Order: sequence, then structure tokens, then C-alpha cells
Amino acid sequence: MRDRSITDLAEMLRKFANEREWEQFHSPKNLAMALTVETAELLEEFQWLTEQQSRQPEQECLARIKEEIGDVMIYLVLLSDHLSIDPVAAAFEKIEKNREKYPANKARGSAKKYTEL
Repeated sequence: MRDRSITDLAEMLRKFANEREWEQFHSPKNLAMALTVETAELLEEFQWLTEQQSRQPEQECLARIKEEIGDVMIYLVLLSDHLSIDPVAAAFEKIEKNREKYPANKARGSAKKYTEL
């Protein structure tokens, strides 16, 4: 199996939507709302789990989590594609910003927000 990229996924999603004439529904606003809904569905899978159960979910639960992660990724890539944003580049840029906000010597072992460090 060849490596698949975000670009490959975006192309596949464009084709999938075009074949169904769904692009008319894929405004950034609608995609952002759909992303939020799918993220909530992912969260729902963890709602009543203990910390330990969330670290090692049962196989059936893990399968549902995998599907929800797929849905979240699909909407994130669609939204990114519509706005011409490279989500991987955006993540790397955000990590650099977080590196500045959360210096390791101050943030190590702490869950405090950067304004509280």
C-alpha cells in the first residue's frame, strides 16, 4: 500500500463530493459546523468512560472512535481545502507558537494555561 497524504485525501474528497453534486453544500460555514458535530460525536464515545477505560477502550468502542476520527478528519480536510490552508503546515506553525507560550521549563508537568505559568 502506498503512503497516502492529506493532498490525496483532499483530492478524493473533492471527487466524492463532485460525483454527488455536494459542493453546493460545502461552504466554509457548513463545513465548520459539520466538523463541530463530528467532534461532539467523537467526544460522546468517551463521555462515560473512566480515565483508564479511555486509554484502553474495548474493541467495539475503539471501532466507533475510529469512525468518528475519520469523520472529523474528512471535515477538517474539506474545510482546509476550501480555504486553501495546509492543515499540516498550520499544525507545525501552531506548535511553534505553543513552544513560545509554554516553555518547557515552566510548563513541564503542569496543565495550567500559559497565562497562569
